[in-house]
Amino acid sequence: MRPLTEQDIRNSFVNCSKGEAKRLAVPRDLDERPWDDLDFLGWRDPGAPDRSYLVTERAGDLVGIALRFPSSHRGFLHRSMCSLCLTTHRGGGVSLMTARKAGAAGREGNSVGVYMCTDLACSLYVRGKKVPDSGARFEESLTLEEQIARATGNLAAFMDKLYA
Repeated sequence: MRPLTEQDIRNSFVNCSKGEAKRLAVPRDLDERPWDDLDFLGWRDPGAPDRSYLVTERAGDLVGIALRFPSSHRGFLHRSMCSLCLTTHRGGGVSLMTARKAGAAGREGNSVGVYMCTDLACSLYVRGKKVPDSGARFEESLTLEEQIARATGNLAAFMDKLYA
């Protein structure tokens, strides 16, 4: 992913008002992000424990979405799998993230959801740059490039649902 500025991020949101996009907490460490290893920029809102944000490219444009997830976490004996990167986590490491749909459907209250890594570090898990709390990812026969393509394809399918 190409490096983003705060203004790039704020201008990209499609499922919240311009005022909401102006007020949301943007990461302060944008210059330190491993952009070459990211398929999307994702972060949790430090001031709102039930909110996260994700910015990615779709058809050549930046698209940002506001996500909500339950703030309660399951017990640590339970394992869940991220629908994007297929990384398994214990406890609250995977959450159902919901997003208002874009446009009129979102204004009517319609939303879509996806189970994904609560820390939104899918790109880093796929590339082995971050290790999940469960200790390791499943060993796969797919190449790294194929795993990245699968994860980005899964994200694209979720993003398509925002516009359906």
